[in-house]
Amino acid sequence: MATIGQSIILKGELSGDEDLEIEGQVDGTVNLHNHQLTVGANGRLKAEITAKSIIVVGQVVGNLTATERIEIQATGVVEGDLRAPRLNVQEGAVLNGSIDMSAQSAGTSEPKKPAAQPQQPAPGAEVRKTA
Repeated sequence: MATIGQSIILKGELSGDEDLEIEGQVDGTVNLHNHQLTVGANGRLKAEITAKSIIVVGQVVGNLTATERIEIQATGVVEGDLRAPRLNVQEGAVLNGSIDMSAQSAGTSEPKKPAAQPQQPAPGAEVRKTA
């Protein structure tokens, strides 16, 4: 597992092909599509994050997308939207954002289908109601 230390500040795009722990500061995007990202206790991210699984112990401002799961531990703070099939938020954690846990939400780029709308009669059509 690679580590970005507490004194490191990174701005830009971060991607990799191994598990990563961030204890420093990252501003930008983080892409670890097939690996785990851990935001350590000292980690401070302002980033859009995509990974196989994400564990937040520190602070994240930005949207998180995981193909397997997201875990926000008791000391974790997330300000952003979450997309993952599984979610674990421990007591004491802070989460401000929306949650999408639909089966196809994480890991696919297909747009979600809108909910079925009741059909409206055509203009001028006769509407009959039964009792």
